[in-house]
Amino acid sequence: MRFLELIGTIILKYALIFREGDGAMKRIGLTGGIASGKSTASAILRGWGACIIDADAIAHELMEPQAPLYEAYRAHFGEGVILSDGHLNRRRIGQIAFANPAEKRWLDETAHPVIRRAIERELERAEAAGEPAVILDIPLLFETGWQAHVDESWLVDVPEPLQLARLQSRNGYSREEAKRRIAAQMPLSEKRRLADVIIDNSGTEQELMERLRALWQKQPHQAAGSNSRKEETHI
Repeated sequence: MRFLELIGTIILKYALIFREGDGAMKRIGLTGGIASGKSTASAILRGWGACIIDADAIAHELMEPQAPLYEAYRAHFGEGVILSDGHLNRRRIGQIAFANPAEKRWLDETAHPVIRRAIERELERAEAAGEPAVILDIPLLFETGWQAHVDESWLVDVPEPLQLARLQSRNGYSREEAKRRIAAQMPLSEKRRLADVIIDNSGTEQELMERLRALWQKQPHQAAGSNSRKEETHI
């Protein structure tokens, strides 16, 4: 089985090279750990006119009343996850999932295929519109296998102690709760190993912007040049 997976990876790699050479839309996967600054990076890129497909925003739309995930969650968790205004109590669902591995597994197995289909539809629209490059803002890029469907993966990275401090400050979590939230995700050390481009966000937002600008200016819509794939570039 591992041999077949290796062959599949090789075929995919060369298919992506030929697709880029044909001038097809470049797909960039943007990811990070919790409190690493991925959303800030995504907002900066959007401000420069980048075509962004936001997996979190899509998931939220799918959880609106009468949408597919809303109905699935209501049927599974019951009325206890419905707020007085009829919307899902996403915080409560998150608490249930983080406290129970079986519930988290059910949540992932239910949500990911639905979100994947919605992202694929957005990719088709972007390609039909002639976008030269699209950024897929996907928190669980590696966990859900989306890295196999992009030409390049970008990781917004921070040292783990800074990640912990930022999460506590941003969400008001205790140190123990923040650690539990971080532990529930793939470690940043593993994401660093998998990423093509690592974007250091241990400094200020202005420094992050400068690093992103240097990276974004190299993309197809900015400069006609090399289409070669960079392996584990640090920015």
